[in-house]
Amino acid sequence: MTLRALNHPTASSPSIVKEPFGATKGGLAVDQYTLTSGNGVSTSILTWGAIIRTLYTPGRDGVLEDIVLGYDTLAPYEERHPYFGTIAGRFANRIAKGRFSLDGHTYTLALNNGPNHLHGGTNGFDRAVWQARTETRPDSVLLLLSHVSPDGDEGYPGELTVQVTYTLYTNNTLRIDYSATTTKATPVNLTSHSYFNLAGHGSGNVLKQKLQVYADKIVPVDETQIPTGSLQPVIGTPFDFTKPRSIGDKIGAVGSGYDHTFVLQQNGPGLKRAAVAWDPVSGRALEVVTTEPGVQLYTGNSLTEKEVGKGNIPYRKHAGFCLETQHFPDSVNQPNFPNTILRPGETYQQSTTFKFGVIDYGD
Repeated sequence: MTLRALNHPTASSPSIVKEPFGATKGGLAVDQYTLTSGNGVSTSILTWGAIIRTLYTPGRDGVLEDIVLGYDTLAPYEERHPYFGTIAGRFANRIAKGRFSLDGHTYTLALNNGPNHLHGGTNGFDRAVWQARTETRPDSVLLLLSHVSPDGDEGYPGELTVQVTYTLYTNNTLRIDYSATTTKATPVNLTSHSYFNLAGHGSGNVLKQKLQVYADKIVPVDETQIPTGSLQPVIGTPFDFTKPRSIGDKIGAVGSGYDHTFVLQQNGPGLKRAAVAWDPVSGRALEVVTTEPGVQLYTGNSLTEKEVGKGNIPYRKHAGFCLETQHFPDSVNQPNFPNTILRPGETYQQSTTFKFGVIDYGD
């Protein structure tokens, strides 16, 4: 599946603009940075949670729509919300029973998802105010966000120094580079938790939008979303997105919806294609490329009309889908899964790109 780039009729140089976005209840200032490609795509990112708050992309008719779910003000972000656009960490996804053993020590974490630990705990990276600096280059603009998670933060060992760099290129690609170092051995698994709706964030559900995932296996889970330890082939199952089809085509066969890690086909280091998604009506399309071994497909199963987003629009069930590039859930307790332990002297690194364009046909 190939995306066609759209060249904006009034293309200009890329730019980045900073503006205040309020203050936390504790009095910490939060800023918003708007990155513009100069070629039709723009995104606004907050220092609160390193959140992607808006992301405008054109359809085949050139009309711009904001394709990520989120809020107009800081207050609902500071309340508990479904991780709209956040950076999830120190460990994205779930850790069974909030416990793991490492180098002879057992660590206990918050249970914030039923019997399990989710997305770094009660006050994970999604609730931190990140430090920011910017760079402008001829072909791109960069927002570099940094955060220091102290030793013992949410129960995790080691002081973890993290940097997340958002780079928006003139070819309408948004790249996210992650890096981290630690003072003690600790699990690390970071991801971006944006909810996409390629027809526009307020357009309804995403069930008719198309998806192809370059994965031949999933990580099967138990009733609490913890991996069983095996890998399951997708061919002939409701998880088979090896050929493009509608997100809602077989969603009824997987309970309330998809919330599963897909094992990407290409192994080894370097960037690999993870997924392509598009809206048949507008043609608006997204390609995901990553260094990570998996991508979590989540279809907004827990959203209800009580979740009122930008423009006072209720985000109901399946109002968006997430493609969270990451390592596998509960890897710290699963010796057969790819390693997620970062040790002193090492640097955690991963990269994911989101390329925006159009697909010219409908179904």
